[in-house]
Amino acid sequence: MKIDRRKFLSRTAKAAALVTTFGSRLAQGFALVPLSELAKDPRRPQFHLLPARNWMNDPNGPIFWKGKYHMFFQYNPNAAVWGDMHWDHAVSTDMIHWKHLPVALAPTPGGPDTDGCFSGTAVVHNGTPTFIYTGVSKAPPEASTIRDGNNNFKEVQMYATSTDPELRTWTKRSTPIIAGPPKEFEFSSITGFRDPAPWKQGDTWYMAVGSGIAKKGGMILLYKSADLQEWEYLHPLISGTVPTGTAVNPVDSGEMWECPDFFPLGNKHVLIYSTQGKVFWQVGDFDLKELLFHPQQTGWLDYGTFYAPKTQTDKSGARILWGWIPETRPTAEYSASGWAGLMGLPRILTLGAENRLRITPAPGLQKLRQGETKLQLAPAEAGSKIMVSSPSLKNACGEILCTVLPTEPFSLDLLNPVEKSEDKTDAKALETQASLLSIRYSHANPGELIVDRQKMPIHLAAGAPLELHLYIDGSIIELFANNESTYTKRFYYPGGTAPEIVASITGKTSDISRLTQWQITPISKDRLTT
Repeated sequence: MKIDRRKFLSRTAKAAALVTTFGSRLAQGFALVPLSELAKDPRRPQFHLLPARNWMNDPNGPIFWKGKYHMFFQYNPNAAVWGDMHWDHAVSTDMIHWKHLPVALAPTPGGPDTDGCFSGTAVVHNGTPTFIYTGVSKAPPEASTIRDGNNNFKEVQMYATSTDPELRTWTKRSTPIIAGPPKEFEFSSITGFRDPAPWKQGDTWYMAVGSGIAKKGGMILLYKSADLQEWEYLHPLISGTVPTGTAVNPVDSGEMWECPDFFPLGNKHVLIYSTQGKVFWQVGDFDLKELLFHPQQTGWLDYGTFYAPKTQTDKSGARILWGWIPETRPTAEYSASGWAGLMGLPRILTLGAENRLRITPAPGLQKLRQGETKLQLAPAEAGSKIMVSSPSLKNACGEILCTVLPTEPFSLDLLNPVEKSEDKTDAKALETQASLLSIRYSHANPGELIVDRQKMPIHLAAGAPLELHLYIDGSIIELFANNESTYTKRFYYPGGTAPEIVASITGKTSDISRLTQWQITPISKDRLTT
């Protein structure tokens, strides 16, 4: 299910109507959901980053500073629904274990960000950590850059710095560094102006800003500066094509590209942006003379529930990708639960054959493994070609790795054996099975996997195996297929116990060279992350 952050606005507006159903806690933003309840919710992950309660979305300004990784992210401190955007803050020494710190950025009453501190980037300028982010304030439609059918917001680019070694406190500049879109564009046609992504090239700072033009398509605007405070607009870094569809929200139609990120990788440059509920990547050349980006390869960054990503470099210079994993259950359910959204696992970006983007899970995740277990396969029932693994993965918290060289059609499903037969003479091992994820491969279409109903590209060299790497955590599955295509999925279940999960496989078992699982060590004593 593809989803974008603006769709949550309409859902949030409807949430007030649910007060009569769910009582006063909804009216109070569910601030009274006790931590003890949140800590035992089996749908909360045990090795992903998320705040203890309430709403989170986009990763903002991840940065390695003074030996620690700092993650900031969009956060509503008052409810488990979108709104009242702050930047929350967590810190880590390994990008795996996190400690929550106080909110880093909050809206300034009466200021340019009075209605929200939207997404942005952290950089270091002259030794000083600096935020460049989008501030929003309510405005009439003719003065707004967000006109999505739910809200009218004026978007400006803001600046803040910190001298605190732990980056706990930040000082904002009181006025915007960019007060609006370029004057050469007709204001009424602008479809958005947000999510600044600055980088330094030589002695000059450049910055990409997400935008678009109605009925023409999304674009990334390019600016330059010597000091991060005075900016000159240059031209579009790249522009999209005329969208084929229409929507009230221009992000849905492709007339607005949000959350851009632009960076060198290998001997190429990579552009990432989010639109139409998907995240696109492009690999190509950055013309340093004309300051234009010329893409040569493109694709989706993830084929499931993954949005608004942001990258950083780690202490060794590797490019790390973070992304928001939203909820896919109804607003009423996640509002009542007292929490919504989480951060994806850290992913390393590199370039592979033909400069295709490669995406691998950060190797630091391996230290969470508890003892490797080689899975055994047995027929699901007498005479069946469907093989079911044992032992099961406990508490929906673990990792599965399958390596196979398929000589015939192959499938792998993750199942929740929700009900076992009570008839001891029945050969069926599983009477009722809830399918959590389905993966299909066939030589009839050797360049793709079918995951659930989604086609995902893979490029298998002759004689090369198919590697399926899965992380399961509470209500999330992250799949890495040959470190090339990824798929993120949410799954939900009733009750107070997480399911045990088994793998179901069809195909020749002799084609499988490895089928391994690990239970994962939680990163904290409860499900509250820190």
